[in-house]
Amino acid sequence: MRPDYILTLSCPDRTGIVYRVTGLLFESGCNIVDAQQFGDDETRRFFLRVHFDAPNVAEMEALEEGFASLAEVFNMDWRIHDAQRRARLLVLVSKQGHCLNDLLFRAHSGQLPVDLAAVASNHDDFAALTASYGVAFHHLPVTPASKAAQERQIIELVERERIDLVVLARYMQILSPELCAALAGRAINIHHSFLPSFKGAKPYHQAHQRGVKIVGATAHYVTGDLDEGPIIEQDVARVDHTMTPKELVRLGSDTESQVLARAVRRHVEHRILLNGHRTVVFR
Repeated sequence: MRPDYILTLSCPDRTGIVYRVTGLLFESGCNIVDAQQFGDDETRRFFLRVHFDAPNVAEMEALEEGFASLAEVFNMDWRIHDAQRRARLLVLVSKQGHCLNDLLFRAHSGQLPVDLAAVASNHDDFAALTASYGVAFHHLPVTPASKAAQERQIIELVERERIDLVVLARYMQILSPELCAALAGRAINIHHSFLPSFKGAKPYHQAHQRGVKIVGATAHYVTGDLDEGPIIEQDVARVDHTMTPKELVRLGSDTESQVLARAVRRHVEHRILLNGHRTVVFR
């Protein structure tokens, strides 16, 4: 079986990009398995994701050198990813475990192509659940006085476990600007409402008070601006006037789990490219 890779790139839009990229792959003996592209008329940027296989691993060094030269011509931001390498995840959680439980099951059952390396929490509620899947659990309690030290423990855990993606699965702590910067582009949060509406601690109660007919969930990249990071995935569920806040929470929890899992999958499959404050998400 030939090794396969995923090329992702973005650059100023101009003619000849696809021709030059596919030509280089052809000259290197590669076969394109799948390709998706998008040109944004507003930003005038071009985005491309190509899944391809190569004759052998030894050819990749020459291919990467070729892409480096091509990138200079087109001013590309680009990366080539090993399609068979499984991303290593660290999940952060507090006292609501539905998203954690969903991720643990999906990873364990092979539905999500990741290695869930560790779970960390400021509470110990889900130590037994995590252990039942054979995953390391780290209890990292936090107070206002210990926040900086606790976040250093998180960074040390990321480095020690060679974490590719940190997932905030209802982790109810505001990350410091320093931690946000350290995890830039590799941390995803699930927000328990359909952003940008109903921010704060009790969005479902706010939604109930306003008589909404849908509730939703939003997965986004973590930035220093609280709940303002680039949006990756969203979904909604229909509600009606008979539902209580508790029923909205139950319905919303299911939606959150599904939205977060889809966002994680698209990240680890290298389907997301940043377009300013927005994302291009290839299906």
